Amino acid sequence: MQILKGLYQVGGDINGITFDQPGALWNDGNSYILKTPAGLIMFDCGCGDTMEQIFENMRYWDLSPDEIKYCLLTHPHFDHAGGAYLLKKRGVKLLAIAETAEAVASGDERCCGYLYHKTFQPVTIDQVVQDNDELNLSGTKITVMHLPGHSQGCTAYSFMTPDQKHVVVSGDVIGTLLKGDFGWSGSIDFDKKSYIASLQKFAKVDMDMMLPGHGMIYFRKPRYRVEEVLNAALMEWR
Repeated sequence: MQILKGLYQVGGDINGITFDQPGALWNDGNSYILKTPAGLIMFDCGCGDTMEQIFENMRYWDLSPDEIKYCLLTHPHFDHAGGAYLLKKRGVKLLAIAETAEAVASGDERCCGYLYHKTFQPVTIDQVVQDNDELNLSGTKITVMHLPGHSQGCTAYSFMTPDQKHVVVSGDVIGTLLKGDFGWSGSIDFDKKSYIASLQKFAKVDMDMMLPGHGMIYFRKPRYRVEEVLNAALMEWR
């Protein structure tokens, strides 16, 4: 699905873009592709069992899987990072914050394989990033924003499109409008206090579009949605 010129959603089972198991609508998080003149940048990669579906979706838009240069992980949960080992085999460079890098390298409970009754395949991150890093990938500047809470490795990535749209890939920091305000609270390292602090930080970010980890894209007033979620957290969790 083309979102903007050069920006695509290529995975996500709630939207019906990919399909993992009958009755399971949270097995495959949203995956996105940013097209640049120097190659493709991927954000999250799904559970792994849908990788061929993701590649098929890409080919429809004339995006070659062989041109994926980087994959940036928003956090280590199986539905977002389970396919990372498959990309690694293809020579894709994986990037993640330290907490996510440590989790996917061990494949432990922080990756939540138990939730999906699957085994997370450990994988080594090629480049560990930090909060506020400004990455230059394939000629595109991408800013790293560490937003722990849903998991301690939760990370958002922001960039400007060629037509000057400020886009943020937010992972599971914000819950989909289809179900609740927050990302799933069953993570081993879920933490309400750090989650509130992350929402306070995120609510200060002006953006034109927010690409979430599940469900519908926020094409209009995404900051309004973040402020709503912050308000809900302050009322429910303090």
